[in-house]
Amino acid sequence: MLGVLFNTLTVLIGSAIGLTFKNGIRDKYKNAIMTAIGLCTIAMGISGISEGENTLVLILSMVLGVFAGTLLDIDGKITMLGDCISAKFSKTGKTSVTEGFVTACLLFCIGSMTIVGSLQSGIRGDNSMIYTKSILDLFSSCVLSSSLGIGVLFAAAFVFIFQGTLVLLASYIAPFLSEAVIAEITCAGGLMILALGLNLTGITKIKVANFLPSLIFVPVICYLFSLFM
Repeated sequence: MLGVLFNTLTVLIGSAIGLTFKNGIRDKYKNAIMTAIGLCTIAMGISGISEGENTLVLILSMVLGVFAGTLLDIDGKITMLGDCISAKFSKTGKTSVTEGFVTACLLFCIGSMTIVGSLQSGIRGDNSMIYTKSILDLFSSCVLSSSLGIGVLFAAAFVFIFQGTLVLLASYIAPFLSEAVIAEITCAGGLMILALGLNLTGITKIKVANFLPSLIFVPVICYLFSLFM
């Protein structure tokens, strides 16, 4: 849980800094920082992809995963949740608070870097990806809070609960995941991280959340391969 605590702290610190200098950061600097964050995310994605050893597992898991994610409309449901929260708070004049909270939660917790990093933390005790994500979140929360306000600060609680739950669940499923399976999960997650980075730079508008079921398909496909190959 050390990585989760560190990530929560960086969101709090970044948000506090952004709120402090809210009116002193020009838009051109905010855009430049977000581009840098996107490029760093892309680099992390490429690094994760290199962990995989079976391209067929990657292709099948991504195709089946995005089919399931699109069928379930995961991205749409997340967007709908944000709209419901925004509508609720708009009646009380707190739209900016909700917008900041929802946006930050999506950026910090829905990305595949969170999923893969938490699994690695819970299974291997490896917090390296969460630490790297934490640094990205530090700058992201600073930029977001400077433009969207205090709602970004509240997202720290969601980061702690969401990632902490994933780490605890990962520890229970650890006996069922071999090193090879973890490597393939990291590979599939890396591809999603790459997509997230492209979105952050403004190059694409990929619905990354719809690919999340791919992480579930990876161990299933690896198990089937072990039986028939």
